[in-house]
Amino acid sequence: MEIQERPTTTPLLSVTEAAAVKIKQLMAEESDVGVLRVAIEGGGCSGFQYGLGFDSGAADGDLEFEQHGVTVVVDPLSAPYLQGAEVDYVDSIQAAGFAINNPNAVSSCGCGHSFQVAEGEAPEDAAAGCGSGCSH
Repeated sequence: MEIQERPTTTPLLSVTEAAAVKIKQLMAEESDVGVLRVAIEGGGCSGFQYGLGFDSGAADGDLEFEQHGVTVVVDPLSAPYLQGAEVDYVDSIQAAGFAINNPNAVSSCGCGHSFQVAEGEAPEDAAAGCGSGCSH
């Protein structure tokens, strides 16, 4: 008898257990939320910034997956910039909050909320320069 392996699908991005615990805590405090939305927005110190927020559900075209009991949605325009990224929750003496570890970022701002991708990968309308997402 031959054992057939099931193809494994790697999610677009991953959510650590620590982040999932915190996300579930925060979701329990909100009303009418069911998913974590992760997005990329133009702006910030390095050209792009991350957007994390709660939503009632997925929109048409969103990529949707579940990790550690948290349903995550990503819009199709943000997806290429988030491929392989990890959402973590850090609670240390220096910082507390969500952190996104993104292998697509070639540089990032000191605040950790803004990043830049390799030349030619950014849309032409992406904002550059220092935005309100960071203080120097």
